[in-house]
Amino acid sequence: MRPYGDRALLVEVDGTAAVAAVRRALEAGPLPGQRDLVPAARTVLVVLDRAPTDLDVATLRRLSPTAAGPEGAAAPVTLPVVWDGPDLVDVAALVGRAVPDLVAALTGVEFTVAFTGFAPGFGYLTGLPAELQVPRRATPRTRVPAGSVALAGPYAGVYPRASPGGWQLVGRTDAVLFDVDREPPALLTPGARVRFRGVG
Repeated sequence: MRPYGDRALLVEVDGTAAVAAVRRALEAGPLPGQRDLVPAARTVLVVLDRAPTDLDVATLRRLSPTAAGPEGAAAPVTLPVVWDGPDLVDVAALVGRAVPDLVAALTGVEFTVAFTGFAPGFGYLTGLPAELQVPRRATPRTRVPAGSVALAGPYAGVYPRASPGGWQLVGRTDAVLFDVDREPPALLTPGARVRFRGVG
């Protein structure tokens, strides 16, 4: 537990599963004056409308990272994907599968948005089986098109806008991942379940 400025506490945990459990526990039973939760790979930032107290710290220390229940029962977000990414063949070779088998495996996974970052609307998707995990590219691209579906290590993700990036590109979607005129603006929010549906 660390103070973070004068109106927040940073909870450090072991990994994304514990992050999700802490986030769910604080969504179900927020601290008094809790304004926002910002999950990341190994931390949850708890933003308050006041200065944190020793009672807040004690409450957070009593949270059990395994006590929270599963994610909500809302239907998963389904993203239509054309599986024609420039790295698709290389990724299939890296994981020792034919391209159709890789695509079938990716469309069969139900992912969970562990946290967001890098760019507005970029969700880090967990649930990728170990046998489908691949390293980042040795040389990042200077421009990755918006909507690119990508893999890197234990994560899958979709680039919400054109930007540099070093993930392996396996497909593309026309889904709008971030829109300031939508509520919430991000299509993929922490805790959301996500599935890929092959099209084209």
